Amino acid sequence: MIRDATDPAEVRHLSYDTLGSTNAEALVLARAGERGPVWITAKTQSAGRGRRGKDWVSPPGNLYATLLLTEPAPSPRAAQLSFVAGLAVRDAVAACAGSLGGALTLKWPNDVLIGGRKIAGLLIEAENAPVFSVAIGIGVNCISHPDGTAYPAADLAGEGARVSMGALFAALVPAMQARLAQWQGGANFPSIRRDWLKYAAGLGEFIQVRLPERELYGRFMGLDENGRLLVQPETGPHLKITAGEVFGFGVPKGAG
Repeated sequence: MIRDATDPAEVRHLSYDTLGSTNAEALVLARAGERGPVWITAKTQSAGRGRRGKDWVSPPGNLYATLLLTEPAPSPRAAQLSFVAGLAVRDAVAACAGSLGGALTLKWPNDVLIGGRKIAGLLIEAENAPVFSVAIGIGVNCISHPDGTAYPAADLAGEGARVSMGALFAALVPAMQARLAQWQGGANFPSIRRDWLKYAAGLGEFIQVRLPERELYGRFMGLDENGRLLVQPETGPHLKITAGEVFGFGVPKGAG
């Protein structure tokens, strides 16, 4: 059974002042029988986390939210939610800060950039017991951003857009519902893929990709039908990347 997360009447919201992690709380609720869809937000996080075990610095004033879904799609399609959610976050930011819309891009697989710097990140986590549950974690830098990060960061206020976390969340809920409805549990991923590529950072450019075991250089050629990154190295066949992180654009020819 695929549960409907697109009806506003079906989506609830649990708000906290402080949590360790909104994603962790969502999965605790799922193990206890929560079936969602339900949003969990916190004003601050004491143990916020990003991809690959990284910490997500979580001071007050930024948006920290997780949407818990139960059986949103067959489990092999769950990774596609990175693209669904990335589009929804971009939609919400553009709705709240229209002047910045043209500068918003998407970095594979799940970051939102403004002027080439990261303003939002996503973390998709799934568990199979007791039922297949997915936590879509979202962090958006509304009024501040960390310094000294591996990838340059920015915040909306610093870019001239004063958007409160409350206003952004109010825009995010319907934006997510619209993108989930478009996705149709994975049946309409080609439409999501097409829209994501409209805003893709570095499409057609030479990029640097960090894989679990190595780094590679190549030209970003697009996404395949499953959302894998298509990279054409300077020599050899093109590659399909399932897990990795883009961390450089416009790498000079011969850098690898």
